Amino acid sequence: MKVFVTGACGYKGTILVPKLIQAGHEVIAFDIQWFGNFLRPHNMLTVIRGDVRNPQEYDLTGIDAIIHLSSVANDPCGDLDPKLTWEISCLATMQLADKALRQGVKRFIYASSGSVYGVKDELQVTEDLELVPISEYNKTKMCAERILLSYKDDMSVQIVRPATVCGFSPRMRFDVSVNMLSIQALTDRKITVFGGDQTRPNIHIDDITDLYLFLLDHPEHTGIYNAGFENISILDIAHKVTEHANAEIVLTPSNDPRSYRLNSDRLLATGFRPKKTVEDAIKEIVGLYRQGALKAEDRFYNLKWMQSHVLQ
Repeated sequence: MKVFVTGACGYKGTILVPKLIQAGHEVIAFDIQWFGNFLRPHNMLTVIRGDVRNPQEYDLTGIDAIIHLSSVANDPCGDLDPKLTWEISCLATMQLADKALRQGVKRFIYASSGSVYGVKDELQVTEDLELVPISEYNKTKMCAERILLSYKDDMSVQIVRPATVCGFSPRMRFDVSVNMLSIQALTDRKITVFGGDQTRPNIHIDDITDLYLFLLDHPEHTGIYNAGFENISILDIAHKVTEHANAEIVLTPSNDPRSYRLNSDRLLATGFRPKKTVEDAIKEIVGLYRQGALKAEDRFYNLKWMQSHVLQ
């Protein structure tokens, strides 16, 4: 297939694109490249530097499927410039879906977020629960979902609500929980845990990218799917990190009470199975750091980089 991937140079895209190529797909990688481009050249890969807000910058002629990863990632970044967040994560999605329909694209896979549920008291957060987004990031994801579902009679629409992603990518992120605690332990020999009792769902970056390939191979599985397989507390993550990197854990009060367990039974019913764990992610990060193959670069912290290089 010929696959158009937005946000292709991001944290997940940099892992996904080579997997798509290895599976025999031709990939058009579209990204604004705020954080650079870590994709290796390949004769089955075309990289286009462009702004997803401008439909005239991309052509969907001959495209079989879209994997839409592009967004202003996570709550703090989304709050920096709400207008920008809505333009990229919601308006651009509407324009992309409209152009996809007009140019005959039959498949659309969307990377939403498990955060669309907001704060939930239920022990198991399933796809049927009401969405109560509490940040600009959450709200734009919910809005984009609603837009795409309106096209479900015209194309195959598959929406994924991932848990917090962890693990190594050449375009690394150190502002997500597992990765953040791991690099703190390695660089500071100290892990600061805010609260600690909050339970959060997690998914390894290899599993979430494998899931996009799985859905590409299984167009019959349409609709919305949670994707998170390890519901563990922030403090438990910190303890797992200290098993592989010697560090002190410092507990401090938290003003973020969110605690929920993402239920992914609907996804498991399709036959998809995760292969990696939070501990695998920690070991990979620790190993690469100690080999000198991974450093705590500024561009691996989305908020810091956007403040200094994007929103000047």
